[in-house]
Amino acid sequence: MKKVAVIVAGGRGLRMNSKIPKQFLQLKNKPILIHTIENFIHFDERVLVLPESQIGYWNDLCVTNNFKISHKIVGGGSTRFQSVKNALEKVDDNSIVAIHDGVRPLISENLINSLIKEVEAGIGVIPVLPLTDSIRKVEGEYSKNMDRNNVFTVQTPQCFLSSEIKEAYSQEYSNSFTDDASVFENNKGVIKTIIGDEKNLKITTEEDLKISSCLLR
Repeated sequence: MKKVAVIVAGGRGLRMNSKIPKQFLQLKNKPILIHTIENFIHFDERVLVLPESQIGYWNDLCVTNNFKISHKIVGGGSTRFQSVKNALEKVDDNSIVAIHDGVRPLISENLINSLIKEVEAGIGVIPVLPLTDSIRKVEGEYSKNMDRNNVFTVQTPQCFLSSEIKEAYSQEYSNSFTDDASVFENNKGVIKTIIGDEKNLKITTEEDLKISSCLLR
């Protein structure tokens, strides 16, 4: 079955204090987004979602960096939901699709392959990490302790049979959709989890960028 990566890159870099969208910032002498796409070179196809206003800038970066890994470019929508939906229109039904954040450049091939091999009909697969900090539920001025043992943080890529995730994205948008797994689950899909990778961090701040640079050494 064909493997397709959908890479969603719609950031603006506000928390980076940068005028350049964060996916285009330099990480070890090349843009973050190039690192991310390179991690899916073993896939059959790659679909990149960008805001329409950033496509020209990206094309120039590809030339400047001599970046030649083939990928389709799709204009994003006003929400992440719409952006992913636009990208899925470019994906064949008979595929396994991995939907990944463009600013997670340190994803390992081993984790990607572990996720892909667990996908089956009716089941999506996502990487998660257990919480290490204590957690509390805040109610007004007060709070109470919560059991963290069954609470995990979620990463990407999130992997599905393409026909099923496309069907899930045909439903109306809801504010409860925080990621692809929540969209899939709302369409009667089942989500399986595997342990992710702490290095697979999402770069949203200047500190994240510094940490990522150290991890690439």
